[in-house]
Amino acid sequence: MTTSSVLVPQALLEAPLDKDRDAAPMQRQLYRRIKEAILDGGLMAGSRLPGSRALAEALSISRNTVTAAYDLLAAEGYVQPDRQGTRVAALPRPPRSLSPRKAPDAPPAPLIAQRLTRIQPSAPRSDACAILRPGTPALPHFPLAAWRRALDHAIQRGGSAALGYGDPLGEPALRTAIARHLGMARGVRCEPAQVIITEGAQEALLLCVRLLSNPGDTGWIEDPGYRGAKAAMHAGDLRIVPMRVDAEGLAATTEDWASRPPRLIYTTPSHQYPAGAVLAVARRLDLIAQARRRHAWIIEDDYDSEFRHAGESIGAMQGLVEQAPVLYVGTFSKTMFPSLRLGFLVLPAELLAGLQTPLEEMLRGGHRYEQLALAEFIESGQFSRHLGRMRRLYRDRQQALREALGRHLQVPHAIEGGYCGLHLTVRLPACYPDRKIVEAARRYGIAPSPLSAFALQPRPEDNGLVLGYGNTAAELFEPLVKRLSLLVRAAEFS
Repeated sequence: MTTSSVLVPQALLEAPLDKDRDAAPMQRQLYRRIKEAILDGGLMAGSRLPGSRALAEALSISRNTVTAAYDLLAAEGYVQPDRQGTRVAALPRPPRSLSPRKAPDAPPAPLIAQRLTRIQPSAPRSDACAILRPGTPALPHFPLAAWRRALDHAIQRGGSAALGYGDPLGEPALRTAIARHLGMARGVRCEPAQVIITEGAQEALLLCVRLLSNPGDTGWIEDPGYRGAKAAMHAGDLRIVPMRVDAEGLAATTEDWASRPPRLIYTTPSHQYPAGAVLAVARRLDLIAQARRRHAWIIEDDYDSEFRHAGESIGAMQGLVEQAPVLYVGTFSKTMFPSLRLGFLVLPAELLAGLQTPLEEMLRGGHRYEQLALAEFIESGQFSRHLGRMRRLYRDRQQALREALGRHLQVPHAIEGGYCGLHLTVRLPACYPDRKIVEAARRYGIAPSPLSAFALQPRPEDNGLVLGYGNTAAELFEPLVKRLSLLVRAAEFS
């Protein structure tokens, strides 16, 4: 039987897709329909989906639309392409209905105060070595004129009243704008009241630790992974357990849950930092189910998923199932610019009442003009247009860097990531020590990061370079990679 002869399941034909101009893109509608049918059991594990041509004809849409939806489902792990077509993956079933969770007690105020005094500010980072630095956006391409207009409007509307303290949890206009954007662009389920404005993602991580854990609790972090998560958990005196990541993201076993159950789990599911893996949907569902069973909380850091370079963006884990035990963290440092110092934390609804008072004590509601300006920037459509321009720019730069590495990095290597974000990870054999390479590169004004520095328990395979392409012009990649190649080969004999 060929794939074209597979009957189109009734679950995909219940209603025509909405072709209205204001509706969601057709591939996104089809993706959601198939995903919901898989999660609800309408499409059973192992069953074959109809061929792209057959489904396109049945729904009166283009074949390219079907192909794009299938590609995104495959990227997230809902389906598995093979020579015979596309099959539904075997996934754990999320519960259909959930009873409300009891919100955990907030740590006593004196304990929170003690933690605050132990948190030391990090050393400032100079921009003198921005070439190939991971995480730096294309600052010369930011629409300063549009941002200046938004700031002027904010000052005119806010007047002198906005010079005082505002809502500790953030300006209502910005919280509303973020909630609306996240719902449309990232599939996040939230109301504006659940959005807490922070001074960047790092403060959001610190809030998660302070509010939901006590000293001595266990925290899981990805290994290799984001060093800021490690710093936040250290600040809360947590027992940190490094969890290895592979090609499908954080890999937690039954033994891990039994022997070292966590209170907090930090993960970057849409684009693992720094290796670039996408956390497979089977692992997402299992992580949510196990966290709920063990009364743990997942911190989902969605740091750069707005910049997806192939197909539709990967949906947030927070919106995968209702009442997921997930705290969703985001930042505008990469989508806007780092010095804006605005991020956000989306709390589960059941935590709001219990954490309202501690949050109001810990936050002060600053940057009011910037918050009001950002709300207008988002609601006016300037933010979405800026993201669209940056996606195209970063996609081109990532491809140029990949081609330069292929031509000029004259040592064995493997490139990881590239589906999303602002960086590529290049793994190198252990005989080329990455820290020595980075130290030598900085003398030439080149600022990659050593992969081994992201690992709590480094292994020989955790050796390589994390190369940022966001703020580096494409025409520079050829000479930069040639220089790096020389430095890599020199490090073998140093």
